[in-house]
Amino acid sequence: MLLKLKNVSYTYMSGTPFKVTALKNITLDIFQGEYLAIIGQTGSGKSTLIQHLNGLLLPTSGEVYLDGLHVQQDKKCLAAIRRRIGLLFQFPEQQLFEENVASDVAFGPRNLGLNEQEIAARVDRALRLVGLDPAEVRDRSPFSLSGGQMRRVAMAGVLAMEPDVVILDEPAAGLDPRSKEEILSQIDALHRVHKMTVVLVSHSMEDVASRAERLIVLADGEIRLAGSPAEVFQDAAVLEELGLALPQMTLLMHRLRQAGKEVPMNVFSVGAAKEAILRMMDGDKR
Repeated sequence: MLLKLKNVSYTYMSGTPFKVTALKNITLDIFQGEYLAIIGQTGSGKSTLIQHLNGLLLPTSGEVYLDGLHVQQDKKCLAAIRRRIGLLFQFPEQQLFEENVASDVAFGPRNLGLNEQEIAARVDRALRLVGLDPAEVRDRSPFSLSGGQMRRVAMAGVLAMEPDVVILDEPAAGLDPRSKEEILSQIDALHRVHKMTVVLVSHSMEDVASRAERLIVLADGEIRLAGSPAEVFQDAAVLEELGLALPQMTLLMHRLRQAGKEVPMNVFSVGAAKEAILRMMDGDKR
């Protein structure tokens, strides 16, 4: 087990009339090399939860562990944890500030005190990981790039720290369909090719259905559902109650099953739905 949250609760503005409890008794294990998605509507506690994973927030009550190490308010401990747990917030391109791409990606490694040769190597590796050619973009202003490219540069800045875990908060928010697919494909490759532990935060079932190995559904600061996509999507009534729609192809399978058709329920993509329907039609002919 890589990360563990045990009975974690968090209250904003505690002790004031404006206090809000954003997390309530969360217990969660995250394993090395897995692809975990955290799903929930706006205000469900997703962003608060992930900020506990690298010590940006510390629990009001409960405990967080990294490799068995209890995360405490020890600055040296927290600095080490933040190097290992990379966090990309929503719209990270708004945080780009250097005059060229290489300098922006190098910002984190340079703060680690690495030599210039190692920094340059990390910058090139990180840019390649997000599908950008270092020779083409290294000396360009990040603000001359497309929105999707800017977001990938921001992601490269996180990856240049060479974390064990990368956490992405709504990484496709605000992007056009092509850029959205590109950024999600790059995240898939980090997990599939580079064996990186990925935690993807989203409110879109469509984005995570065929990607994540495990889903956590948050509502009102609590874990309401957890399991594989197939297991979570079986609880269509609960998801509807929480304002979360099933992936369209999964919803189609549900309706076909309600109509008495023998179709699988673990269908999340158009291709898989096509195959399931063709098998169903072939069975009806017999």
